[in-house]
Amino acid sequence: MKIWVDADACPVVIKEILFRAAERTGVRLTLVANQYLRVPSSEHISVQVVGSELDAADEEIVRLVEAGDLVVTSDIPLAAEVIEKGGRALSPRGELYSPENIGAILNMRDFMHTLRASDVEAGGPPALSQSDRNEFANHLNSMLSKFQQDL
Repeated sequence: MKIWVDADACPVVIKEILFRAAERTGVRLTLVANQYLRVPSSEHISVQVVGSELDAADEEIVRLVEAGDLVVTSDIPLAAEVIEKGGRALSPRGELYSPENIGAILNMRDFMHTLRASDVEAGGPPALSQSDRNEFANHLNSMLSKFQQDL
């Protein structure tokens, strides 16, 4: 199992949770971004810089992800592609994307996009809460524990 992070829009507090988890478990963590990011010096943590083209990071993650890997992203179409390849996807808010729910989540995303395109004020997501952070950390810890048990 490797962890891939769609890092350009990932909140700092979530990256810090991921850094600690990678160090604690030894799982490989790669942040994919359009620019270099500062990360702790660690044999388990790396940054992969991609071009500045739209969706360059998403395309690189899809290219590299393998079945069983985890991708941290709030990009729902990316999550759908990861799931299609047999990976798992988790949003920084702690929402676990799965084959069972990704279709409905994609439909809701498209619906909200249509509303915004029609100049309907739909508002953005609320700020990342402590509850969101806890939900993320709990899902991450559960996945890492299961991975370590399967070794």
